[in-house]
Amino acid sequence: MSSINSHQWLLIDRKVRFGDTDPAGVIHFHNLLRWSHEAWEQSLELYGLQPSDIFPCNKKVDDDQNIVLPIVHCEADFRRPIFIGDHLKVEIIPEKLDIGSFQVRTKFLCQDYCVALGLIRHLAIRENTRERCSLPKHIELWLEASSLNLGLRPV
Repeated sequence: MSSINSHQWLLIDRKVRFGDTDPAGVIHFHNLLRWSHEAWEQSLELYGLQPSDIFPCNKKVDDDQNIVLPIVHCEADFRRPIFIGDHLKVEIIPEKLDIGSFQVRTKFLCQDYCVALGLIRHLAIRENTRERCSLPKHIELWLEASSLNLGLRPV
């Protein structure tokens, strides 16, 4: 394990592009949840995890140990318009809920104002049986390290 500042994987930059917006030039509502999920993925990568560590599409289908993390709840709150060209800071706030679930809150900041909030809740289940199970160890470590100011990450 190596030690890095958790802010390196919990604060992501994002620029609003033309394709993210509606005809009025503000983001289309569904993009906020997409950005929330992409920020979570980017955070995991910056922490040191590979997509194949998280998403089972790269693993053997017959492996009865595959754990998937479906989204079971999501929310999006818009506080101010988000326009083409806006530079956003996306703050990722993960929280373990119980042994088999966690959520990731995302706070979207533009010029130090909170312009939107997102929330995505995940549940750990076995891919083959669809039964609840404990979170994978690497997600547990990411959650634990994210709750510390200075965290540990895999090497």
